[in-house]
Amino acid sequence: MYLTIKEVAEYLSFPEEYVKKLIQEGKIRAVFDGENYLLNKEQFNTHLEQMEKYKKQIEEYLNEPIPEDMDVKDED
Repeated sequence: MYLTIKEVAEYLSFPEEYVKKLIQEGKIRAVFDGENYLLNKEQFNTHLEQMEKYKKQIEEYLNEPIPEDMDVKDED
């Protein structure tokens, strides 16, 4: 399924200008049909899955308890 730049921007929650920049830099594959750039939706599914996995890893890291430092002395 092919999407326009506007549809991709809405799908990824990015600004349209950012999507255009990614196309110009060659980071996103696109087909130009003479009027519009068309992007294959499937190329973003892997990216979105990786981003979700990355978010979960960061969340787990941030929720990990801080171990007590054995060298800290209680000074009263």
